Amino acid sequence: MGEYIKDINTLKKIVETERSKGKKIVFGNGCFDIIHAGHIRYLRAAKKLGDILIVAINDDESITKLGKRKKVVTPAMERAEILTAIGCVDYVITFNEPTVERLLLELKPDIHAKGTDYTEETVPEKDIVLSYGGKVAIVGDPKNHSTSDIIKTIHDLYRIE
Repeated sequence: MGEYIKDINTLKKIVETERSKGKKIVFGNGCFDIIHAGHIRYLRAAKKLGDILIVAINDDESITKLGKRKKVVTPAMERAEILTAIGCVDYVITFNEPTVERLLLELKPDIHAKGTDYTEETVPEKDIVLSYGGKVAIVGDPKNHSTSDIIKTIHDLYRIE
C-alpha cells in the first residue's frame, strides 16, 4: 500500500533514501478525478520502468484553473486515498501549479512517465527532465478512456427529459 506525503521536503528525503539504496525513481502525474482502467494501465506501465512510483495529483483548485471542468467529482484527499490503495503506487503528493516542473526539479526522478496523449516531444516538462539527466517515457494504453467521457455517459444515462 502506498503512502500520501503532505509536503515536498518529506518526499525529497524519501527519494534520497530510496536512491541511496540504488532504487530507480519513476514519477507520474495527473488529475485522476474518476479513476478508470486507462489510469490503472498507465500506473502499472509506469511502475514497470523502475522501483518506486511517485504520483503527483492536481489539487481541486488546479483542476478547475486548468479549465478541465468547473468542479471536481472526487476531492483531492479522496483521490490520494484511492491511489495509495493501488498496489503499484508507492507515494502520492498533491500539487497546485499548472505543471509539475517544480516537483521534478526538487525530486529529480530518473523517469518522468506520461500517458499516451503525449509524445516524448510534446511533454511540457521534457527540457527540465533532460536538464538533470532524467528520461521521459510514454506509457499506458491508447487514450480511449477519459473522466470526461465517463461524466458524459452518466449525464446521458440519467438526464431527465
